[in-house]
Amino acid sequence: MTLRPILRWPDPRLAQVCAPVDDVKSVRTLAQDMLETMYAAPGRGLAAPQVGELVRLFVMDTSGADAPPAPMICINPSITNVDSPLVEMDEGCLSIPGIRVSVPRPSRVALHFADGFGTQHDMQLDGFAALCAQHELDHLNGIVTLDRINQNDRSRLIAEYEAQ
Repeated sequence: MTLRPILRWPDPRLAQVCAPVDDVKSVRTLAQDMLETMYAAPGRGLAAPQVGELVRLFVMDTSGADAPPAPMICINPSITNVDSPLVEMDEGCLSIPGIRVSVPRPSRVALHFADGFGTQHDMQLDGFAALCAQHELDHLNGIVTLDRINQNDRSRLIAEYEAQ
């Protein structure tokens, strides 16, 4: 496995819509590298464009500090159902270190994806897992948390980020 450098905003690759993965085998090493990079950062999720790969792949582990690791590899993910009220939670992003943004998102979603072996899954996610998956899926669509807030808050947070 290889630790990969994490791109920092405003790298233009973070604003690109990612291409579907045609061959799961072609991204297995990338997925393992991303898990290692995510854990080392430390983070709870990481999308392929954050390491410069413009493919529809993200990894996450929302198991919590006191639980055993539960890594997920999500290839060509999509949200197939949203059936819950919006909740706001401060989100951090490994590509925008030091900045936390309150983003309203559905608290429960159905996620369809292929794992690292190509097996298709449909999984109900709620709470932090649902929010994390939505954040990572945003990355695959060229969206960062700063794109989800009003212009005044965005300007203020960009100024804070640039002052770091």
